[in-house]
This record gives sequence, C-alpha cells and structure tokens, in this order.
Amino acid sequence: MTVQHHPSESLLEAFAAGALDQGQHIAVATHLVHCTDCRAWARSLEHVGGAVLAALPPAAMSGGSFNRIEARLAEPAPLAQSVAPPPNGLADIPGLPSFVRRLPAGGWAWVAPCLYLRRVLLPETEGTRVFLLKSKAGARLLPHAHTGLEMTCVLTGSFSHDGRRYGPGDFDLGDPGVDHEIAIGPESDCISLVAMQGELKLKGLLGRLVQPLIAL
Repeated sequence: MTVQHHPSESLLEAFAAGALDQGQHIAVATHLVHCTDCRAWARSLEHVGGAVLAALPPAAMSGGSFNRIEARLAEPAPLAQSVAPPPNGLADIPGLPSFVRRLPAGGWAWVAPCLYLRRVLLPETEGTRVFLLKSKAGARLLPHAHTGLEMTCVLTGSFSHDGRRYGPGDFDLGDPGVDHEIAIGPESDCISLVAMQGELKLKGLLGRLVQPLIAL
C-alpha cells in the first residue's frame, strides 16, 4: 500500500539538520524506513547541508589542537564488546525498524478501553516519550487533545480521523490545537509508534472518569 501522509518539509529539514530530539528523530526515521520519497528528500537535504559546510571558509585551530589529536590517537583502543539485543519482545512487531528493536522496552499495559501501550526506553528523553500503541480492530478511541506535539507512524492496521485514513508507514502530526476522535480500521489491530510531548487530555464525561487512570 502506498504511503499517503508524510512529515512536512520543515520537519524533514529539521531531521536532516539534526535539530530534532531523540524521540522525534526516531518517529521521523521510522516513517523514512517505509517511505522512499521522504527518504530521498531527506538525503538530498543532507547533501545540501554537506555542500554548505564544505563551502565555508577554513577556520584557524586553537593552539595545541594537533598535539591533543595525536595524543588521543596514541591511546589504546577500547576492547570491542559483543552486545546482544535486549530480550524485549519487539522482534515480533511488524514494520518496526531495527534501530527501535534494539532498544529496551516494557511489556504491554492497559491504558484505556481497547488501548494498550509499550514504552520504549531511550537513553535521553529530552521531554519526548516514545512508545508503541496497540488498538483493537474496529474500536473507537475516546476523543482527546494534547498539550504538546505528538508524532505517530503506523506500523500495522489503520486508523482514521478528520476524514483521513492512515495505514502502514503513514505519518501523523498532532499539536495542541488538534482534537482527535480516532476510529481504528476493521481489518486488524492497529499498532503505531508514537513520540509524544506534553500530556493527553481526554474529552467528555467518560474521558474525565478515565483520565486519572491514563499515564502515557
């Protein structure tokens, strides 16, 4: 199936420039694994950035820089260690890139009706949390809003909101001005990788009753 929804050009520029934090970088990179067009565009931006750096006039090095480099080169190399992937159970999730599979993760936990979460543990959070969300096929999630940015990349299944359908590889960006009322597709459970800042705010009476139980 063709990817239909993509990050904005400004977001891809920030990705190529290394201006995103680790969690947001992972969300955009997950989309790039599935989207050849965005991947090619990001590479083009990286080449442009490299050309700009190459065209800059040379700058004088500080005194003693060359000697410090020689001293570092003379230091013994650290012994290479074989690091096995953590037994986190992520290997069985379709569409999840290898760079995410290698990260430690928790187990599936109930967070709301028909909604389950697995946290992906990052060395540095920088205010952005990364997790997997699994929603039951055919479910309708509680209406909600966000107090910060939310980046979502669909791995399996699909969801719809505001008249748009998001399938595997599609990227969705939510901000504090967006209210979601999400319907999960009937074909299968929907699993997405999410990078979220801020908090989730549920709407309606049921949402207010469930809100104390939600910890995304």
